[in-house]
Amino acid sequence: MKSALPKVLHPLLGRTLLGHVLAAAAPLGADRTVVVVGHGADQVRGHLAEVDPDAVPVLQARQLGTGHAVRIALDAVPEAAGTVVVINGDVPLLRPETVAALVEAHEGAGAAATVLAAEVPDPTGLGRIVRDAGGRLEQIVEERDATPEQRALREINAGIYAFDVARLRDALGKLSTDNDQGEEYLTDVFGLLRDAGEPVAVHCAPDHVETLGCNDRVELAALRRLLRDRVNEGWMRAGVSILDPHTTWIDVTVTVERDAVIDQNTQLQGATVVGAGATVGPDTTLIDTTVAEGASVVRSHAVGAEVGPRATVGPFAYLRPAAKLAEKAKVGTFVEVKNSEVGAGAKVPHLSYVGDATIGAKANIGAATIFVNYDGVNKHRTVVGEAAFVGCDTSLIAPVEVGAGAYIAAGSAITQDVPPGALGVTRAPQRAIEGWVARKRAGTASAAAAEAARQAREGASGEAGAAREGD
Repeated sequence: MKSALPKVLHPLLGRTLLGHVLAAAAPLGADRTVVVVGHGADQVRGHLAEVDPDAVPVLQARQLGTGHAVRIALDAVPEAAGTVVVINGDVPLLRPETVAALVEAHEGAGAAATVLAAEVPDPTGLGRIVRDAGGRLEQIVEERDATPEQRALREINAGIYAFDVARLRDALGKLSTDNDQGEEYLTDVFGLLRDAGEPVAVHCAPDHVETLGCNDRVELAALRRLLRDRVNEGWMRAGVSILDPHTTWIDVTVTVERDAVIDQNTQLQGATVVGAGATVGPDTTLIDTTVAEGASVVRSHAVGAEVGPRATVGPFAYLRPAAKLAEKAKVGTFVEVKNSEVGAGAKVPHLSYVGDATIGAKANIGAATIFVNYDGVNKHRTVVGEAAFVGCDTSLIAPVEVGAGAYIAAGSAITQDVPPGALGVTRAPQRAIEGWVARKRAGTASAAAAEAARQAREGASGEAGAAREGD
């Protein structure tokens, strides 16, 4: 991957590669889950602690092959009995249903070992499934150890297996390193078991795409696109309208309810929830954000926000963490809201910053209003009461409260509480200093325009005087 980040921690659509694999295995309800870690072990352990604290990380200090990795994993669970499932850490498209079917086929056949196989268009770089004349598994061979005839096979080893633990332990102790890489191959277990007269089996995945892994960022991007298509198709079949699936990216952790409309160039990430009949997009990113039924979010960015029923957001709004909009609230163009509640039916239509505030129901916040919440050391809170009206270009300097039904005159800087129903105003008297431009900005375009207007005004005045004399 040419990255400081271990391969299994690279993200795609809401989970890491490893996170997707753990999610695919989780429905099995295994007694124990063991994750073999090597490169970037500390990072992987830290991630496991967040996403699956019950999983047991086991260090493979020297990478001596897949067989060696499984052996040290089993050493960590000496009490293990029954069936053990082994899965590569880089197959994010694997479905839980496919893993369950593998286990069912394995146990139903009473096999000592079962490999998940897939028929692929291009098997380059993958281990091949070699069958005997009767169609039974003969061996699994790595490409670099395969003959030309074996390389022509398109049935491949997906790197996912089910074993009987006792027979697996025995076979692992007999592995050799007599191969091109000088490693212990887990796949050699199948040959050892077969030679010992133990039953081995092959279970075919219903779709080879599920078995795809990645070894570089190009392949990772291809997996991301495939997962995007799968997720979008699933939501559309569940009753969600996605207007342009190719530019819509929805994490697997997101929930979208029926009759929601997702417009183009939209990203839904993390724990985002979009309610029934809501519209999101175009050109919108929602991260860990809840959009209630019937709400609309257009050309906006939201992180950790709550948008209430039938509320409207955007275009070009920014909802930061703990922004909460009640029913039918409005946050309009070029408005930023942070750690604030906007009450039912309240409006912040345009060009405003709302930070650390509570805005009552039906209040109206005029354009270019700033909730001045930070004094350089601490954040302070502002309260605007129900049905209050804040005029344009106002600064509400916290901590301050504007009472219910109060008005704030445009252009005011409010530093004291305004009682309910009162008018708050802090405007200085306006002055006009005649001739200032001619004295202070002589020779400018402004001075020329002012002089022309003065002459025109004097001319008009003279004509008006002549007309009165004629009368």
